[in-house]
Amino acid sequence: MATRTSKRTLYRLTGVDPTVNSMFDALDTNQLERIHAEFDVPENLGVPAVLVTGSFEQHVASWCNEIFRTTGIEVSRPVNRSAGLLMLAVDGNVYAIGYDQGFRLVPDRLKDHRFGLSFASRRVDPGRIRDLVSHTPGGGRTDITLVPGGASVWSLGMVEHARIVRRLGGHLDDVPLTISRDNPAKLSSAEGGAGLRLRLGVEGADLVADIRAIARVLREEKPCPELEFVEHVVPVGDPTLLTRLEAVLDDLLGQEPDGRISVAVPADHWDDYNATQAFRARINSDAASRATDDFDLDYVLCRARVQRAGKRVAALRGGTVTLYRHSRADRADEIWVSSALRWIEAEVFLGSHRFFLMDEHWYEIDQEYLKAIRSHTERLITNSPSVDLPPWVLGEKERIYNASVPDQRPGYVCFDRDNVQTALHRGNGVEICDLLSPDNVLVMVKRAKGSDALSHLFSQALVAVQTLRNSPEGREKFAAKVAAARKGRGLPDDFLPSKVVFAILLKDGTDLTAGTLFPFSQVTLVQTARTLEAWGVEVEVVGIASTPAAVTSTGRRRLAA
Repeated sequence: MATRTSKRTLYRLTGVDPTVNSMFDALDTNQLERIHAEFDVPENLGVPAVLVTGSFEQHVASWCNEIFRTTGIEVSRPVNRSAGLLMLAVDGNVYAIGYDQGFRLVPDRLKDHRFGLSFASRRVDPGRIRDLVSHTPGGGRTDITLVPGGASVWSLGMVEHARIVRRLGGHLDDVPLTISRDNPAKLSSAEGGAGLRLRLGVEGADLVADIRAIARVLREEKPCPELEFVEHVVPVGDPTLLTRLEAVLDDLLGQEPDGRISVAVPADHWDDYNATQAFRARINSDAASRATDDFDLDYVLCRARVQRAGKRVAALRGGTVTLYRHSRADRADEIWVSSALRWIEAEVFLGSHRFFLMDEHWYEIDQEYLKAIRSHTERLITNSPSVDLPPWVLGEKERIYNASVPDQRPGYVCFDRDNVQTALHRGNGVEICDLLSPDNVLVMVKRAKGSDALSHLFSQALVAVQTLRNSPEGREKFAAKVAAARKGRGLPDDFLPSKVVFAILLKDGTDLTAGTLFPFSQVTLVQTARTLEAWGVEVEVVGIASTPAAVTSTGRRRLAA
């Protein structure tokens, strides 16, 4: 039985009218000639569509001459890679799907580079991330993380405001696609970057229905809270600001290199980069550079520097970088040709504002810092706590409150100031937690009048978890304390902390929200949470309800019994 779905990469195109003629006109005629393209207009899809087919041919494979020089045996083998491209207009938007090498026919300038990523941030399960690619502004650093079994996004050590996510993949949350309609229990996955790679319907009606379902998600849904940071860093769109930024970059390109301009591999062509054996650049010249083993940034900057002021950025945008699969760098060996501007990243300042160029797009980084911190804090503070703590009588000391919890909530154990001493932590030892819940969650309690008290609380959690994770002596002594308090029912032999709850009472009993938590405490909380989550420890923040002290017959306030 033929399968109803096939894993494909779907692109959404911009600047292309939803007509057959416009779709034809959008394609690169040089590429079409190279593959000896044939065209068809499918009629069974029920929407305007264009099908392009052809093949990338090479009469003699590039390795044949090498094998002759190595062995003395003449070999002549051709290369023929098929290419298919389906373009279709659905509800006013134009989409493209490549088959085999057909993805190379999709013009980069027309791709909506946020399309796949935007879908992934809305429908990939944040607890089952399998693929995360992020770029750190400055220095050209790209981090690629693969977790085939899936992992929480925060366990991957993601720092929202400091990295730009380029690709995100994982298990799909429920989406009404062909694959899930046939078998709702079947697991599916998606990878989103410039394109969206997932299983799509093979039959024409199923494919169009799947595209509509994807468009509906993007149109009607917001990113899930754990992944909304993906959308915080968006390209600058103000035309006036872009003109100013390009003027600053143009001036920078006219100066001797000082490290503010570096090389970065275009986000959607890492595989091509790894397969490349030779590079050539052409910047406002009839002749290309000599072939080099890697991208030659010095050559590109030198060519930009000799251009007239005001024309340097345009020269890079109109210049080309060609990747070849063989060191001889013949036209038959071409893998991909792109704008030279896609290969550089730069950092510039306008006043106190810092901007970053990557993949031909400008981003303002610093303005996203507080937004990212606030967003992460909102995720950590929950209105549905997993721990059941009694109200705190205002005026009651923290030690008295902690000691009272086991009497009001059976199963909880108080370890406030009941420290564990180890060879590393002599003297006062380590306070593992203030309270241990019935299901062995570490609960850290604090009545906070300012950010300094909370900084101490967060630091306490890091030291406690480190001790339990890395010190057999610390685990053994804490387990003994638990067994004694629970009258023999101790911790599992393989116990490691899996969750920490910060239980906070703000001054005067103010409700705990991202808006009421001290700004500096938000920063330290998020930093602490990132560290703990990278260790596989879930973090939750809860506000402790408060109740006023009772009033006596004389009008004096006394603490509630």
